[in-house]
Amino acid sequence: MSWELFIGDGQPRRARPNGKAWHRIPKPPPWRTQSATRPPVFDLPDGLTVAVNAALHLRRPLLLTGAPGSGKSTLAQLLAHELELGPLLRWHITSKSTLTDALYQYDALGRLHAVQARSNGPAVPGKDPGTEPDAADPQPVGDGTDDVARFVALGPLGTALASRRIRAILIDEIDKSDLDLPGDLLNVMENGQFTIPVLERADGGPFTVRGADHDTYVVAKSGTVSLRLEHFPVIVFTSNRERTFPAPFLRRCVRFEMPTLNESALRRIVAAHLTDGDVATAEQATITEFARRIESGDQLAVNQLLEFVYLMSGAESGVRAELKKTILQDLGDT
Repeated sequence: MSWELFIGDGQPRRARPNGKAWHRIPKPPPWRTQSATRPPVFDLPDGLTVAVNAALHLRRPLLLTGAPGSGKSTLAQLLAHELELGPLLRWHITSKSTLTDALYQYDALGRLHAVQARSNGPAVPGKDPGTEPDAADPQPVGDGTDDVARFVALGPLGTALASRRIRAILIDEIDKSDLDLPGDLLNVMENGQFTIPVLERADGGPFTVRGADHDTYVVAKSGTVSLRLEHFPVIVFTSNRERTFPAPFLRRCVRFEMPTLNESALRRIVAAHLTDGDVATAEQATITEFARRIESGDQLAVNQLLEFVYLMSGAESGVRAELKKTILQDLGDT
């Protein structure tokens, strides 16, 4: 790996006369690329497989708590891959997230533009672009030019709950939500249905609604989407310990606390991602120091260690100290 891709003198640095300077940018590190056929690399801590299997048997959500970068999201990807649940559905929580965001989205502006376009001339029939739906799923009907359902799409949770097959969904950083959202999420799962008001008010129906991944279509009768309780999705909540949760929410989840990574676990992770099993002496020293910083209370994520070790293999010795200062900063520093 050529280290100096950028110098700052403004001169294109071509690898060959007829090439482009950007051709010299290397491929992403192995852990930064995802593959539908290759499972993510993950070092399972003791007890996690028991918690996962308990959640699967009980059809309960799994609540993973731990520091940022401890592998919580990777576990959800591994679950979806190993159980062949299709692409992992994701919903990243913020302080402004609402239950509606998770269940459906309505493009009111898009519908307004379509109505205005029809008033100015005939619409051209045709279906929305996107991937072909599963053959077993309900298909859109009509030309779609005046169907309000064209402007409604299920959110990630709505898609997971109403799918004709079991899906996996990652609800990331649930601790960033407002106080009521965790309970509201579990309530809608137990109620067995949810209503889309714009479809409930519309004439006609039943309506066919597209899923969040453009690969699923479900029918909403009288604006109501019925959940397939027999296909209750595999749900993984993650939390960074930024808040506590009420007992009613906790009792409806299977909980697991991600352990603090020690030197032995860090060495295994580095070897799995970056080497053929042998950790070089320089890498071992870096891992030892990294583990000590974690034990002393520094907020550090595993990807920082992977990135530093990865860059060390191609960087010149003169820049390694600066790289260490840049990459291995405490995440708690402001």
